[in-house]
Amino acid sequence: MKKIGFLSFGHWTPSQQSATRSAADALLQSIDLAVAAEELGADGAWFRVHHFARQLSAPFPLLAAVAARTSKIEIGTGVIDMRYENPLYMAEEAGAADLISGGRLQLGISRGSPEQVIDGWRYFGYQPQEGESDADMGRRHTEALLEVLRGEGFAKPNPQPMFPNPPGLLRTEPYSQGLRERIWWGSGSNATAVWAAKSGMNLQSSTLKDDETGEPFHIQQAKQIQAYREAWKAAGHQHEPRVSVSRSIFALTNQQDRAYFGSSGQGGDQVGYLDEKTRAIFGRSYAAEPEQLIEQLAKDEAIAAADTLLLTIPNQLGVDYCAHVMEAILKHVAPALGWRE
Repeated sequence: MKKIGFLSFGHWTPSQQSATRSAADALLQSIDLAVAAEELGADGAWFRVHHFARQLSAPFPLLAAVAARTSKIEIGTGVIDMRYENPLYMAEEAGAADLISGGRLQLGISRGSPEQVIDGWRYFGYQPQEGESDADMGRRHTEALLEVLRGEGFAKPNPQPMFPNPPGLLRTEPYSQGLRERIWWGSGSNATAVWAAKSGMNLQSSTLKDDETGEPFHIQQAKQIQAYREAWKAAGHQHEPRVSVSRSIFALTNQQDRAYFGSSGQGGDQVGYLDEKTRAIFGRSYAAEPEQLIEQLAKDEAIAAADTLLLTIPNQLGVDYCAHVMEAILKHVAPALGWRE
């Protein structure tokens, strides 16, 4: 395992029991948590994107703000739903955020998960073409984004422009060199992992995937990673891919930890349905004393197969407590799992 970061959904709710009671709280605390993570030595600050929900939804202002407050930590998304995105406008926003960060952006995208409203992308002005599903539309938007991020000109310039143009066809600006190789695809199945490899994207695999074999979650996820790496090699790409997995992991180091999570790591995987046709398996949470946690995580085949581990954090418990959660893992658990070796 080379890198460890956090993944926040940025939940907020106007409840007295929540430390994150508004959208402003969620955004500002996300910035503060990224700063704290960098100070602790973590490798990444990643943020989930959901629309029509009391969660983080507009990633690029947040990513740019985090970039301006930090200097080393990777800044990522996990994931942006491409059914809702204009690829060209997204390329401009991503290029700007990446330049502000000095090339630290790791942009996780996907076709998206079940959302809060029915066909929410329609409200954003998008709809599948004839014969297309919404998943097809998301992949079509993705392919357009990847093409634009190559940085080649495609737009015919105005012969009488307001400002002088460089020669040839024009591209979207700003362009950030290297961003194309830092695009990740959030995959929930073996087939989409293979598609991501063929498309030259890094792989994100979360705490759930399609239940394709009935085996334990971590074994299915490890096989998904293996299929991805084989497809990457067969595609002949010239650079090494990266693979991340997400986990809910809590090292119980004090009474507060035990009160919050003392019983949450005792269960196993769970199986459910994302829709009428899709049977999914949800990976277990881990919560134990550090020594026991090391033993449990060492048996997780998907963590062993990935190079990046994203810790899902309970953001509504506040910045200080989430920083403590990360510090406990980085200090007491990660070194024994080969972090940064």
